[in-house]
Amino acid sequence: MKRRTFLIGSGLLAGSGLFAASQVTAGRFENGLRSAQSAPGQPRYVSTRVPLWAEKLIAAAENQIGVTLIYDPAYAGLAFPNGDIPRERGVCTDVVIRAYRDAFGYDLQQAVNADMKAHFSAYPKIWGLKRPDRNIDHRRVPNLQAFFKRKGAELPVSDRPGDYVPGDLVSQMLPGNLPHIAIVTHRISPDGKRPMVVHNIGAGTRLEDRLFDFEITGRYRFQPAQAA
Repeated sequence: MKRRTFLIGSGLLAGSGLFAASQVTAGRFENGLRSAQSAPGQPRYVSTRVPLWAEKLIAAAENQIGVTLIYDPAYAGLAFPNGDIPRERGVCTDVVIRAYRDAFGYDLQQAVNADMKAHFSAYPKIWGLKRPDRNIDHRRVPNLQAFFKRKGAELPVSDRPGDYVPGDLVSQMLPGNLPHIAIVTHRISPDGKRPMVVHNIGAGTRLEDRLFDFEITGRYRFQPAQAA
């Protein structure tokens, strides 16, 4: 099988402190995603008392459902600022990037690039880069984690569903040590126990009951005031 270059931190060795290679085989990457996609879709139930900023963010994310149908982690050259690949394809980070652009006009590509230029040493060195790459830096989960933490948006990870409120961003580790990120919504699981998330875990943007399906590695609440 031919090798392809993937943009998110594939091959991360969780907890090992070792740097991962920047390339993985397509088979290994896709096997991890197939494992993560095993849960069936769930009906939607709506909760109340959603802050306006979160309502806008979630709506912008849910508007991607039925539009982004393909998971494509290949490296791509992008325009700058506000660069994007065709909306019918993307990865988990693209759901977040597009939601902030559509909801608030906030460009994570430009913001992450500017912060990495000023504070490159504060970001992960997983990919062996010596300088920022505005084509993919913002599309890598570990970089978004570092950015949100630097902006004061990091919150404690919890195993209590009630701690996760609409608009929260949750990073996870999928099978195969694949980092992932999702947006917590105001919609509740059919059993009434968990908020559902909007994400792209391998088959396009979807609303699913997957909040606690994988190890949660981070929780962030990045409101418009922080995005100013």
